[in-house]
Amino acid sequence: VQLVESGGGSVQAGGSLRLSCTASGYTYSPLAANCMGWFRQAPGKEREAVANIESNGRATYADSVKGRFTISKDGSDTNWYLQMNSLQPEDTAMYYCAADFGIVTCGEAKFANGMDYWGKGTLVTISS
Repeated sequence: VQLVESGGGSVQAGGSLRLSCTASGYTYSPLAANCMGWFRQAPGKEREAVANIESNGRATYADSVKGRFTISKDGSDTNWYLQMNSLQPEDTAMYYCAADFGIVTCGEAKFANGMDYWGKGTLVTISS
């Protein structure tokens, strides 16, 4: 399975960006309980979870992005998105999509670790 992100870029504070992730090499199963998500790593900081979404559509967000970011996905669990609004300079980071396919846990349990597949990242830069 390969994950590829797109949609990063540079915007001013208060602006919006939409990130996309496409998974290839995964065959969707209606019996699966997959977990798809986004993480980010700012310069000099540890990687942190941003949000994830389960196959049933339930989404979980980090406190730092609640109310500003929205994660969504398609019905095949091969494309998921991160709509980022009201962006602030502290949102500047490399954003990575990640996924775990099968009958898996999701939500905050997946914030620390446990994703099997990772993209290479897309850079988001917010200027003040």
